[in-house]
Parts: sequence; structure tokens; C-alpha cells
Amino acid sequence: MYEPYPVPELARDHQKFRYSSLWDFAKQDLRLLAFFLVIACFIGYGIGYFWVCIVIAFVAFFATQMRSLYLVNEWISNRPYDVPPNIKGIWGALLFNVYRAQRQERIVQAEMVGLIDRAQSSLIALQEAVVLIDENQLIEWWNPASERLLGISTEDRGRNILTLLRQPSFVDYYNKIDDSPDGLKMKSSMFDDHYVQVKMTRFGGESRLLVAYDVTRMHNLEQMRKDFVDNISHELRTPLTVLSGYIETFTDQEDITPRWKRAFDQMQSQTRRMNALVNDLLLLSRLENDKKVAKNQIIDMPSLMNQLFDDAQAYNVDYGHTLNLDIDSHCDLIGSDMELASAFSNLISNAIKYTPKGGTITMGWHDNGETAYFVVEDTGIGIDPKHLPRLTERFYRVDSDRSRSTGGTGLGLAIVKHVLMQHQAYLEIESKENQGSTFKVIFPKERLSFPD
Repeated sequence: MYEPYPVPELARDHQKFRYSSLWDFAKQDLRLLAFFLVIACFIGYGIGYFWVCIVIAFVAFFATQMRSLYLVNEWISNRPYDVPPNIKGIWGALLFNVYRAQRQERIVQAEMVGLIDRAQSSLIALQEAVVLIDENQLIEWWNPASERLLGISTEDRGRNILTLLRQPSFVDYYNKIDDSPDGLKMKSSMFDDHYVQVKMTRFGGESRLLVAYDVTRMHNLEQMRKDFVDNISHELRTPLTVLSGYIETFTDQEDITPRWKRAFDQMQSQTRRMNALVNDLLLLSRLENDKKVAKNQIIDMPSLMNQLFDDAQAYNVDYGHTLNLDIDSHCDLIGSDMELASAFSNLISNAIKYTPKGGTITMGWHDNGETAYFVVEDTGIGIDPKHLPRLTERFYRVDSDRSRSTGGTGLGLAIVKHVLMQHQAYLEIESKENQGSTFKVIFPKERLSFPD
């Protein structure tokens, strides 16, 4: 069990003092004054100088008080940590109260020092780098892991953190930490081909706590996964195209038997599904690798909405839904028209696919002056709320059999998520089983272009 920080022995000497009322201490002074006066009276009557002796008695009492005051001042000034002198009367009460307050302060101080020492020892033992940065961006303290991961040395105390970690991505993150709640992954300045994850938290105004840890292994594994998906998708594309072509040729033969026609129809359906999967994987890979591509096109949203509505009507032929278009905003978007059109189309096609025939699909574009949002609302089968947090994960399906029957790849909402992240937008989903769903894409003011 944790032992409290040791309190100095002299701090426990308060047990020698008795907690008494002020009147008890005052009575000591009164008794001393009465003693001087009685002695003065006897001597004054005896020698015939009564009033002179009375005055001398008061002077003697005053002298004892001045002596007590001198002892109190001398102790406070020169020996505040020693046991206080044993003084009677009011000055003794004052001395005792000062000593008691000082003792309590020393106990609290000792406990705080112990707590700080334990916290500092814990931070020193961490494998993660921890750096304290003051409100002027100067380095105040760091643990040994910071020297290994970030290259901080003894000479860097009081140095501006932005002169030590000069990567543009870190400078941008430092100035806009609220825009990146998950922190920043950047190359290590100490080792080639190493990566660190950095996360900062504000405290005490503009002071900041920086925590960094090595994510090289995770980065390499993620890169291997991306390379594998990208390569295998490219490799599958050619054979799938060849297979699809031959299957389509055989299917179109007029003399093909019904048995073989059914087999070729199934092969053609599965080939289309595999092609859709490969295309989605390639699109997702491109989105992940093109994060730094500028997204600064001015997109005419009313025109894009009408185009999406026309595409939805063509896709809706086999479903027979009622499609509605609701546009009450004239603001445009700043971004990539191809990527945003792909994300919006994904949401619309999902609404059409997962709504029983004869349903109603409404797509809209709205703004409130501060934000704008694209919305798709359907009267479909809905989604159990427990699935909502995981809907944008790759290959996550609420119902695998239903997804296969509708031709879903399980990547549509993952693609939507990546597109929105690169446009500083986010997706809100509201859904109840058998009551329909609402997918709302919300864009910040920085991504909006209002007409003059």
C-alpha cells in the first residue's frame, strides 16, 4: 500500500501543546499582572511610595510582554521550523496558533510533494513520450521516452516546440488541434522509416500536454494491407473482364439449353458482383492514397442534385419507388465533384435497394447559413440501432444474405466515410427497423460557397 510522504518529526510536536481557549491564555497574563500589583502594594505601603511601586509593577508586566514579543519575533524570523519557545499568556496563544497553521501547511505540502514525485515517477516509466508545453509554446518538462522518440535533449528546456518539430503537418496540427481529435501520424525525426502518433491536449489555458508513441509496426501492417488490396484488385480486373466477356457471349447464344443458360446467368451475376467489388476496392484504395489531392472545385449543387435524381430514376426502374427531390439551398460546395457524386450516389442507391417495392425515397440539399447538408430519406426496412456505429466499417453487413441478394459489396459506406473525411464533413444516421432510415451528410461553413 502507498506510504504517505514522510512528515518532518518537528511537525508532530504539536502534541506537546494543549488546545485551550483564548481566555485560558489571557488568565495567565492577568494572574501575572495581579502578582506584580500585589507585590507592589506590599512594598509601596512598607516604604511609603505606593503609586511609584504600582507604576513599577506595570512597567515590569509590560517588560515581560515585550520579552514575549521579542521571543515570538525571533522564532518566526530565525527558527520557524524549530519547536517554538514555551511562552505563557496571549503571546503563547499566538505562537501556538502560528505553529499549528505552519504544521498543517507543511503536512499538506509534504503530501503534495509525495504525490508529484509519484506522478513524475510514473511518467518517467512510460514507454510513450510525454512533453509539457507552456502557453508560450516552450518546452517545460519531458520524460526519457521523449528523448528517444522525439529527439528532445537537456539543451531543449525552454525551447519552442515548433523549432524542434518543424514538420508542416505538425505545425498545422499544433495550431488546429481541435480539427484532429485523433491526433497526427508523422514520420519520426530520429529514425528513417519510423512513424509516431502524436496527440495533444490543452490544460490550464493554452498550456499543452503532448503524448507520442511509436506506430511503425501498425503503419507497416496497414501499408501491407493497402498494397495487397490494391495489387490483388488490379490483378483480378483483367481475368474478370475476360470471364465476363466469354460468359456474355455464351449467354447470348440462341441455341443454348435452358440448363446451361441458367448456369451462365448465375456466373454472369457473380462476375458482375466481383467486378463491383474490385471497382469499390480500387476506389477505396485511391481515396486512401490521394488524401493530399486538392479538393477545391466549386460544385454547382442544384445541377449535381438534378443529375443524381436522373440517375436514381434510371436505377429505380426495377423497384417502382416514388422519388422526390427537395432543394431549398442555393449554396454550392467546395470539393471534388467526382468523389462527392460517388458518395451521394452510394447513399441513394442503398436507399433504393433496401426499400421494399413501391416505397418513397426523398433526397435533398439544405443549409442554415452555418452548415449545409445532403440528406436521403427512405421508407425502407430500417436498421437496428445497435448496428449504426459499425455501418461505415469495411465489409460490415447488417444482413449478409440480404446484401448478397441486392449485389452489395459491403464497401459503399466505407467509401462514403473516406470521401466525407477528406471534405471535413460527417455522416449522421437515424433509423428504426421497419420504419425507414435517414442519412444526412453535414458540411462545415468552410466547404460552402454562397452566391454573391
